[in-house]
Amino acid sequence: MTHLTTHVLDATAGAPAAGVAVTLSHLDGATIDSAVTDADGRLSLGPDVLADGDYALTFATGAYFRARGVASFHPVATIAFTVSGEAHLHVPLLLSPFAYSTYRGS
Repeated sequence: MTHLTTHVLDATAGAPAAGVAVTLSHLDGATIDSAVTDADGRLSLGPDVLADGDYALTFATGAYFRARGVASFHPVATIAFTVSGEAHLHVPLLLSPFAYSTYRGS
C-alpha cells in the first residue's frame, strides 16, 4: 500500500513552484483528493494508503504560470502511474512554460 507525495520545481525560476493546484484521481477520472503545493513546492495527497491500481496526478500548470504573468503552452500536466505494492511513491514534476518532465522519485 502506498503513501503519495509530489514536488513541483519551476525550471524557469530555478525555484520550487508554490501554489500549484494538484488533483489525484483514479485513471477513470474519479477524484480522490486535491490540494495546492506549499512554499517548497511539495505536497502529500490522498489517503494514507493507496490501493494497487492506476491513478493520475493533474497539475494546474496554466493557472500557475498565468498568476505569474507568464505565457505557457500546457494548461494542465497529467501524469498517469501505477501503484503496485510500494510503501511510498514520489512523483516529481519539473516544469517550464512550454515543457515538463517527470520521473519516479524516491
